[in-house]
Amino acid sequence: MPLITKISTQKRKGRYNIFIDNEYAFSVNERTLVERRLLKGTELSLEDIEEIKKAEADSQALQLAMTFLSYQPRSVYEVLEYLNKHEISQEASQTAVEDLMDLNYINDEDFARLFIKNNLRVGKDGPRGITRKLKQKGVAANTIQDALYEIEEEEWIDAGIRLIHSLIHQVGKLSYKEIKKKALTKLQNHGFDQDLGELIIDHLDIETNEDEQLEALEKQGTKAWKKYRKDDGFKRKQKVRHFLFQHGFSSGEIDSFLNGEVVDLEEIDEY
Repeated sequence: MPLITKISTQKRKGRYNIFIDNEYAFSVNERTLVERRLLKGTELSLEDIEEIKKAEADSQALQLAMTFLSYQPRSVYEVLEYLNKHEISQEASQTAVEDLMDLNYINDEDFARLFIKNNLRVGKDGPRGITRKLKQKGVAANTIQDALYEIEEEEWIDAGIRLIHSLIHQVGKLSYKEIKKKALTKLQNHGFDQDLGELIIDHLDIETNEDEQLEALEKQGTKAWKKYRKDDGFKRKQKVRHFLFQHGFSSGEIDSFLNGEVVDLEEIDEY
């Protein structure tokens, strides 16, 4: 029967090398050493050796996983991926995850809820954006949907307003339509659908008054008039018209600018 012929300490505190029949066999932690009564001269069956190796692998996987979880909550998939990167066997990884789930240290339902709540508090993602990120973390689609279902509409509105609030500073610089377009695009890029995006914009109350719209028309129109100064009269006006239309101004507003009712076009050309 295999015999322990030597036990030596590793540089890493609490770890021991076990030699069987004068050859290195495996390493154990201090707890295993004591619990299994591993001493020089102890005989071990092949079954004993395999059992000890498995217990060590399971213990190592569990300790790694708990260290990983100590920094922030993780999904089951994230823990398994972390253990895999550290070359922990699939069997030991699965055992560790199951133990942690039994202790409620890992719970994808709680993880999804916390992830969403944190995003609503400081993040910028809408439902679709959050769904995408949680799927990347291996959370099941039905688990994500259940967690999203618990969120009130007002919470999404608050998060969306925080995302686009800076666009208020564009009032008087851009047309209302362009501000709304930019706001909606930004919201959709962060995972808010169009209906929710428009609801958020309504709550932000960014609609400009007549003076602010006129101020924006003057700024954008002057910019376009200078931009196309090298074109002849008709072509220049057509390009300016297209520019202003693309920036959300109505035909009537554009006509008033091109007719010199907003700003003297000849004066612009002097600068």
